[in-house]
Amino acid sequence: MRKLLPAYSVLIFTLITFLVIGCSKEITVDLPDAQSQIVVEGSIEQGQPPIVLLTYSQGYFDPTDITSLESYFVRGANVTLNNGTITETLIEICTDDLTEEQQVQIAELLGISPETLSTFNVCGYTSLNPAIWGEEGKVYTLQIVKDNHNLKSVTKINNVVELDSLWFKIPNDNPEDSLGFIYGILTDPDSTGNAYRWFAKRINQYPSWSPDDLAGTQKDQSFIAPLGSVFDDSFFNGLSFEFAYFRGRTANSMKFDDNNAEAGYFKRGDTIVVRGCVIDRKSFKYIDSYENQISTQGSPFSVPFNLESNVEGGLGAFIGYGAVYDTVICQ
Repeated sequence: MRKLLPAYSVLIFTLITFLVIGCSKEITVDLPDAQSQIVVEGSIEQGQPPIVLLTYSQGYFDPTDITSLESYFVRGANVTLNNGTITETLIEICTDDLTEEQQVQIAELLGISPETLSTFNVCGYTSLNPAIWGEEGKVYTLQIVKDNHNLKSVTKINNVVELDSLWFKIPNDNPEDSLGFIYGILTDPDSTGNAYRWFAKRINQYPSWSPDDLAGTQKDQSFIAPLGSVFDDSFFNGLSFEFAYFRGRTANSMKFDDNNAEAGYFKRGDTIVVRGCVIDRKSFKYIDSYENQISTQGSPFSVPFNLESNVEGGLGAFIGYGAVYDTVICQ
């Protein structure tokens, strides 16, 4: 037999319910309009031209369709680069003005897929003068003037540090598995403050059984940095140490091997080109804070912190890379 609540209990429950409903109130928060700033995404590597993309900062609720994205690129800025000896004015180049082959080359320099690059007109700044291209040990000062915006960023291409060795390994050496990671050994110079970044690119082709749009194409069109791609020598200054990295993916990738059990793994039969880079301290802090923000994915339980930047008068970063390249065949 069910036990009935006393009448006063029902009355109290009803009153509490009405009080809770009556206390709810719709709150409207008026967010102030943030002042538009210029965002710098720039890099320079030894033996390579500088690549500088400039965009205006975007409001959280602003539209993100293709038309609006193109309007965020900063056109007609005065961009100069100094290497301690000469100062060069960078030229503005838009992808709509390039051949298909040139678009592929630019996509690799920018670290994005040619397909993404071809969807809208991307404008950036560079130089065809080899005298201002990257050199080890040089400090580069980037200055940008556009309307009332004045920006400055300084970076250094540190001397390269060779990778001692690289190899592919399947966890637990399971002979029935084909997925694994790339391992390496690096010897850090005996000087504090060294920092590094890791990229990788699969240059073998997708097999014939892959979806029609991928079969026979190169697996990765550009070098990809996985989350957690940067590290410094805080715990191994002057030492040799072993490390491992999983496979990164391009943003919003719809490829099958980025969305199934292969995601994050290299695979037996892959041919991998590794790009190991030394970076300066400010560049390390920027990339580390940027990747930390991405990894938290806006979690309310994460520790809040500001994104680091090496740009005065704006946002983003200009990064100097001292890069070495090596190839690993996954066997």
